[in-house]
Amino acid sequence: MAEHPHAVLVRKGFEAFSRGDMDALRAMMTSDCTHHVPGSHPMSGDFKGQDAVIDMYRRIFEETGGSMRVDVRGVFVDGRGHVVALDHVTAERRGKRLDEDGALVCRIVGDKVSDLDECVEDLDRANDFWS
Repeated sequence: MAEHPHAVLVRKGFEAFSRGDMDALRAMMTSDCTHHVPGSHPMSGDFKGQDAVIDMYRRIFEETGGSMRVDVRGVFVDGRGHVVALDHVTAERRGKRLDEDGALVCRIVGDKVSDLDECVEDLDRANDFWS
């Protein structure tokens, strides 16, 4: 059985992110897409609109010197526009190493991502890494 189109879209998004392909990511998002990043660090917050989301992704690559890697462990859909992607993230930044599991909860409208809620394994560890 073929994978659900929403799962395919999210997997393609992870692949584009891993390649640093911001044009492909932009094409997968609604114009008012929002990415919610938990925590109380400089990279956390609500990034609304394609430009804000893409700029945040660019900053992630800059801050980690391109070391961030995201391995998708599983993608789950409900067939009503919700996708949960389990992942494992590694990155290095200013002598610190991030190595943890996480999840991305996505809302799909039509054939584009309209909302991304990032969930991390350990908020304190994320705050320390990005601070």
